[in-house]
Amino acid sequence: MTDPNEIAALKASFRGALATADTLHAIRDRIEALDIHAEVAAADLEELSRLTAAHALASAALRGLVVTMVNRRSVAG
Repeated sequence: MTDPNEIAALKASFRGALATADTLHAIRDRIEALDIHAEVAAADLEELSRLTAAHALASAALRGLVVTMVNRRSVAG
């Protein structure tokens, strides 16, 4: 039997990971335009640090939920 709360959590977690991916995509052109011979500005590194940390956490949360769902199904099956 499906758990509506589990499905709602999966949807929310998935949306969170997509939202953080969107924030990375939003700065894509700026990162791609960086001069390979110049230093990266401290503000750009700080922003990348913040955005990648948020994305890593959101992705890890989604993965953890998926692993829990898979494990629960393998035990029940």
